[in-house]
Amino acid sequence: MRKTILFGIFGLFALLITGCTSDNQTKTTLEKAGYTNIEISGWDALGCSDDDWYSTKFIATNPKDERIEGTVCCGLIFKKCTIRY
Repeated sequence: MRKTILFGIFGLFALLITGCTSDNQTKTTLEKAGYTNIEISGWDALGCSDDDWYSTKFIATNPKDERIEGTVCCGLIFKKCTIRY
């Protein structure tokens, strides 16, 4: 019984951590804005507001041909994705 509860808690924690990032939405958002050479870096715990459900760090080349780091923040349903630096 104890082992089942422990695995359940661990599974829930793993789901919460991986559920906070969206690689596909991040790449699509950046490509639509003209970014190239996109590298996804994973979850950014402090990069977005409380209204955002997903926050994904990235490194990419912007339309001015500058290499930058930032975070793409996305809402769950009605809030679209935004790029933050």
